[in-house]
Amino acid sequence: MCGRYAATKDPAALIDEFAAVDLTEGRIRTDHNVAPTKDVPTVVQRHPRDADGAVLEDEPAVRSLRMMRWGLVPFWAKDPGVGSKMINTRAETAKEKPSFKKAVSARRCLVPADGWYEWRRDGKEKQPFFMTGPGDGSLAFAGIWETWRPKDDKDADPLITFSVITTDSVGRLTDIHHRMPLLMPREKWDTWLDPDRPDVTELLVPPPVDLVDTIELRPVSSLVNNVRNNGPQLVDRVEPAADSALFELPNS
Repeated sequence: MCGRYAATKDPAALIDEFAAVDLTEGRIRTDHNVAPTKDVPTVVQRHPRDADGAVLEDEPAVRSLRMMRWGLVPFWAKDPGVGSKMINTRAETAKEKPSFKKAVSARRCLVPADGWYEWRRDGKEKQPFFMTGPGDGSLAFAGIWETWRPKDDKDADPLITFSVITTDSVGRLTDIHHRMPLLMPREKWDTWLDPDRPDVTELLVPPPVDLVDTIELRPVSSLVNNVRNNGPQLVDRVEPAADSALFELPNS
């Protein structure tokens, strides 16, 4: 985990929920099968910059909704293709690994999601589950982000990418998979996003069991196995014995 999730809320809902300004330029799309390398909305909090790009540290930080590509590409990478191997960052080693430690201290984000998919192995079979929270509120994955430009073209548009931080599973989630996204409780959002707080060690731990206990573990159709499939049917409850996903679900 995490290799697939659902993000279907419209910009207005996300702006209200995360108290952010919208800088997505109308690029948000409903997606029930978010996969690595897709561009998706994230939440960041940054100090404004002047006309020359200098950070105005004396100005209040602004929280915003921005599009990023899933799969972290470090600024020093020669090839952006490395991002496909960095979709997740282990909380236990994030502060030590060269690819992640700078971003953990200076470039953190939240990744809004309706829920995420995971596969539980049962013999030779894998049963997909959709883990989703109660009510209509988003789950917020802890993430880190980076800006990359090709070394031979300084004027190229920057590639903004992110990675989802993962941790050991907690409570009932251990029955599905040993890893899970690091869920950030609402009361910790301000701390996680604070650009003036370089040390967030106390947040790089598994979420509390009482938060995990609110998560629904919903068996879903194996249609989600194919990244080309999309649509609300992917998150419908389908008991394993009734799963007869022998057809292609049209993209939506």
